[in-house]
Amino acid sequence: MPVVIPRRRIAAVITGLAIALVPPSLALTSAAGSPATTLPLPRVAAAPALAAAAPLTVAQAIASQTGQSATVRGYVVGQPTATSTVVRSSFPNDYALAVADSASETSTSKMLYVQIPSAFRSAWGLKSNPSLMGRQIDVTGALSAYFSHPGMTSTSAFAFSGSSTTTTTTSPTSTTTPSPTGTTSPYDSTYYASAVGKTGSALHTELHRIISSGVTTLTYDQVWTALKDTDQDPTNTNNVIEVYSGRSIAKSDNGGGVDQWNREHVWAKSHGDFGTVNGPGTDVHHLRPEDVTVNSARGNLDFDLGGSAISQCTGCLGDADSFEPRNAVKGDVARMIFYMAVRWDGGDGFADLEPNNQVANGSAPAIGKMSVLKQWNLQDPPDAFEKRRNQVIFDTWQHNRNPFVDHPEWVTAIYGS
Repeated sequence: MPVVIPRRRIAAVITGLAIALVPPSLALTSAAGSPATTLPLPRVAAAPALAAAAPLTVAQAIASQTGQSATVRGYVVGQPTATSTVVRSSFPNDYALAVADSASETSTSKMLYVQIPSAFRSAWGLKSNPSLMGRQIDVTGALSAYFSHPGMTSTSAFAFSGSSTTTTTTSPTSTTTPSPTGTTSPYDSTYYASAVGKTGSALHTELHRIISSGVTTLTYDQVWTALKDTDQDPTNTNNVIEVYSGRSIAKSDNGGGVDQWNREHVWAKSHGDFGTVNGPGTDVHHLRPEDVTVNSARGNLDFDLGGSAISQCTGCLGDADSFEPRNAVKGDVARMIFYMAVRWDGGDGFADLEPNNQVANGSAPAIGKMSVLKQWNLQDPPDAFEKRRNQVIFDTWQHNRNPFVDHPEWVTAIYGS
């Protein structure tokens, strides 16, 4: 049968529970049992705000290259100019910076490369603000590769660590996008204007159009004179520098005799069988001075690693199907090959020249080895000699440029990493 509890007992229980739950400050009587003179109301504490997520360290950001947006805290340690190159002075532009977990970090593998959109360059670019070196900053953007290296792109906010002032933009997608890896050229707003921002086949097509327009075609005899200008020894204006050997030799000592220099076709003229006819056979962007003996040793070999030492060419190696130039010009060679592939694409009555990933190409309009050439382009960026050469050809001789000297990252943009 049901249990009946008297009403008084229920009321007593409820009253007791209520008293037990009331804090001392709200008790209806004083400790002495007299009525309290004041009944203070409880102060309701505001719920604590959710703490903002702590910025990632650079090491965490490097390990989290998934494209998600994040804030990263690090010290400014320089400006990336290539996959494995970060400069710490003489900054070329305001397009990028590198951050690390230590202000003294020198290993690029421990750095995050940060893209600087145009809206932020005047305040956060190192060319304009070299005093940023060593400062700890917070950057917000997408964790994705930049310069084919762990990085941050579409950066939307910059701030000094601990500062309440943050530089942001509400529409980062509307800012001017820099070149694929952030390098810049004085010709980006003119000569290359229609190519900047493109990648893949679209970039290949547009660069071909650009570098094939308004070109002066040289004769093979004119190449002699051009090379005496384009490859002039910067320390001795009476000499030229041979491309593979690096030897400085008198401009006048050209010809076909032993120890003289002659005209080397870096894209071997038998690879496409264009010979020395006006066009690819006389395109001075890939013609260079070289010792007669070394030129003969290279012959029409493709480019690859390894082999035996080449006489009169310190640092050069060769075997039955390939040639390896000295380290100082490996990038130069690669960029000349990629230039030829874009310039001569089959639409000028000549063969369509294309690099491939093999050697022993024979007379096919192809040359290798693509994977090696791409690596050489990265490991040996354009130096002052190569840049001057490109400028002289543009100003004086053919009036077109090698786009891969101005933008070596476009090799990756077209041919992949």
